[in-house]
Amino acid sequence: MNWEQIRGNWEQAKGELKVKWGKLTDDDLATINGERDKLVGRLQELYGITKDEAEKQVDQ
Repeated sequence: MNWEQIRGNWEQAKGELKVKWGKLTDDDLATINGERDKLVGRLQELYGITKDEAEKQVDQ
């Protein structure tokens, strides 16, 4: 699924993201609001991973 589709189906995608990354809160997801770069940044903060690793996980 590409990010255009994710933005279009954000309500559905939020649940899938919470399953994959359990540390994401509802507030995090409201802030991210379908923006890939914000998701990558938040994953870096929450999981202590590099930007490259966060991008790799998001792309999977």
